[in-house]
Amino acid sequence: MTIEWRYTTHENLGVLSLAGFLGADAVHRFSGAVHWVLARGTGPVILDLTELRGWSVGGQLAVAQASRELTAEGRSLELAAIPADGSLVPDTTHPPIPVHTDLPTALAAHRHAGEQVREWCSDDWPGPQNTAVHGCS
Repeated sequence: MTIEWRYTTHENLGVLSLAGFLGADAVHRFSGAVHWVLARGTGPVILDLTELRGWSVGGQLAVAQASRELTAEGRSLELAAIPADGSLVPDTTHPPIPVHTDLPTALAAHRHAGEQVREWCSDDWPGPQNTAVHGCS
C-alpha cells in the first residue's frame, strides 16, 4: 500500500495531508509530494497526518528529510496528528519539528493563515475536497 496526498495552500502557509501508510514503498511518493509543495506555496508547511494509518522508521526518516529540504528553502515543517504508534524517530540532523495534536490546533497556531487559496491531490485521495479551489480529480 502506498499513500495518497492532498496539498492545500493558504496565504503564507501550506497543508500537506497524507492518507494510507508511510512505509518504505511510499517514501518515493511522499518525496514527490514534498517537491510539489516546494514548487507551490510559501511559508511553513503543516504535515497533516490525521488520515495516516501509521508509518515505518523509513517513513519517519523521510519526514525528517522533508524538514531539512523545506528548511533549505527557507520554509519550516510542522506535524499535526502524528500516528498513535509513536513519534518521529530522533535525528539530530534535522531542524526542530513542532508537533500539534491535530490540524485545527496547528492552524490556530497560524492565526493569519487565511482562507484556502488552492488545492491539489493525488488521484485516489480519500478525504473531502474543496470543490471551489481544488485541482483534484
